Amino acid sequence: MQDPFKNQNDPDNQNQNQNPFSNLPLPPNYATVVNPENGQVRAAKVGISWTTLWFGPIPAMMRGDWYNFALMIVLDLIYFLGISMFNLQIGLPIPAIVFGMIYNLMYFRHLFNLGYQPADEHSKKILTQSRYWKE
Repeated sequence: MQDPFKNQNDPDNQNQNQNPFSNLPLPPNYATVVNPENGQVRAAKVGISWTTLWFGPIPAMMRGDWYNFALMIVLDLIYFLGISMFNLQIGLPIPAIVFGMIYNLMYFRHLFNLGYQPADEHSKKILTQSRYWKE
């Protein structure tokens, strides 16, 4: 498959022999993490989660991120039950906006708690710059 992003993750292909995941055709704002225990690899965007903003907890379900999926469902229920209990006429989807801003951070932090680590130098750099990964 031809790389549509001109291999921006590793322009010189220096890490191709060291890390088999460094040649994935990913945009420059995506990071790849790997679990050294079982070899599972996850790639996700660093920054605002537009899919979570528009579709709520569905992206978490599609990623198999059941911890954050349950958290979003419970907090959405609390918010909407509170609005209906006090008869407030608020039309703002405040939980969707908040989760859209922080979901990718929550996803990566949960993966790090499960033992995942950045798969290559580009991922480590972008995760460190965005304050997702602490060295």
